[in-house]
Amino acid sequence: MGKIKSVQYNFIMNFILTSSNFLFPLITFPYVSRVLMAAGNGKVSFATSIANYFIMVASLGIPTYGIRVCAKVRDDKDALSKSVHELLIINLIMTGITTILFLISIVTVDKLYAEKELMFINLIGMVLNTFGVNWLYSALEQYSYITIRSIAFKALSVILMFLFVSQPSDYIIYGGITVFATAGSNILNFIRIKKYIYLKKYDHYEFRRHIKPILLFFAQSVAVVINTNLDLAMLGFLKGDVDVGLYTVAIKIKSILVTLVTSLGTVLLPRLSYYVAHHKIDLFECLIKKATSFVLIISIPLSVFFIVMAKESILFLAGGGYLEATFAMQLIMICVIIIGLTNITGIQILTPLNREREVLHSIVVSAIINIVTNSIFIPLYGINGAALCTVAAQLSGFIVQLYVIRQTPFHNIFNYVEICKILFCSICPIILLLIVKSSIDTPFLSLFVGSCFYFGIFLLLCALLKIDLVQNTLHSYFKKISNFFNLKR
Repeated sequence: MGKIKSVQYNFIMNFILTSSNFLFPLITFPYVSRVLMAAGNGKVSFATSIANYFIMVASLGIPTYGIRVCAKVRDDKDALSKSVHELLIINLIMTGITTILFLISIVTVDKLYAEKELMFINLIGMVLNTFGVNWLYSALEQYSYITIRSIAFKALSVILMFLFVSQPSDYIIYGGITVFATAGSNILNFIRIKKYIYLKKYDHYEFRRHIKPILLFFAQSVAVVINTNLDLAMLGFLKGDVDVGLYTVAIKIKSILVTLVTSLGTVLLPRLSYYVAHHKIDLFECLIKKATSFVLIISIPLSVFFIVMAKESILFLAGGGYLEATFAMQLIMICVIIIGLTNITGIQILTPLNREREVLHSIVVSAIINIVTNSIFIPLYGINGAALCTVAAQLSGFIVQLYVIRQTPFHNIFNYVEICKILFCSICPIILLLIVKSSIDTPFLSLFVGSCFYFGIFLLLCALLKIDLVQNTLHSYFKKISNFFNLKR
């Protein structure tokens, strides 16, 4: 089955993967935005947002539930194999049903039929997603394989994009390349699966034991997809492709940052589930506190930096034609902090503790607020209204989860003294950032110089104020450097 690596090793691998998720859009998005323009970009984003609803139905709650249930039995290959068979069969049945529903929707809904080529491409991606069983590889903490595989397909997709996307009418080709980059590697996953599980047929499958938790996680998925895709879908129906294209720039930057902030959580879910199953509560709590510090130290300064440098970021990534999205981007940057903290409370604490029902309640509250507020504010304020509604929805969900956390032994995960210190360290360098912003006209140079000064001063202040995670990390690196030179002698 392969040796389970340390959390540090898994984090490094996942950080490399996350960095690629950050780097590749920086390479591709400026090019695509200028070639396809807001309308073409909006068509692809709209098709993806619609397809995500069908992918959600096909997946049920298996992507998250599968990680938890497989992580708990990963030491028993026979039990693991049986669980994977059961979940995969359920997943395949739902994918078949959803494929039929997707095809009916494409034929009967005029706006979907108008972009039927994009919709069919995303349909293929949905099917490949089922065969990928990504949840198994995450449960087994196979982050080396996940990272190498993902980077290879991303690199290939970048080459294909520069070769075949050169004019606005190539948006369908770009949609196909986008699906290939995310779903193509799932074929490799399915071929490789025999390395980790038995492919023999079992005499008796226990599907019933999975149904209730899967439905709970599915309900979570419904609400999550509503929260993450509703604004784009409603903008497409209520406003049009141009508004979707403009809003996509703000969403793209937020999504990149959220992926970076939540990178540690991806690694921790299988490990935390394993700790709970084996009653290692002290290790569980210690890991949660470190994860919380990590999220705060990463999310707060990133959000502040991109709020101040929103205009420069949009000019660099998409060009002057997208500057109308500046205020929407500044609003939605607040979500980077909120989603990072919600990932801690919901995914890393409540889910391993089998409290997914409470997580569902929080997401439902968030989804209801999202639906109601979007229907009111998008017609009035367009992309700015959509951004404001997203912030309100995410904040409401976090507040509900925070209330639930207060009733568990882990109610003291937030060190408020440390939070105040991090806020202070994030706000102080703003003055220097504004000076750089006003002195340099070139967007890329302004972002580069500004980030060097801002994050350099931020880390220096964190060290001076003795913020635990920064201090411990620096001490660890200095110790390794010292040991290295001592060995040289």
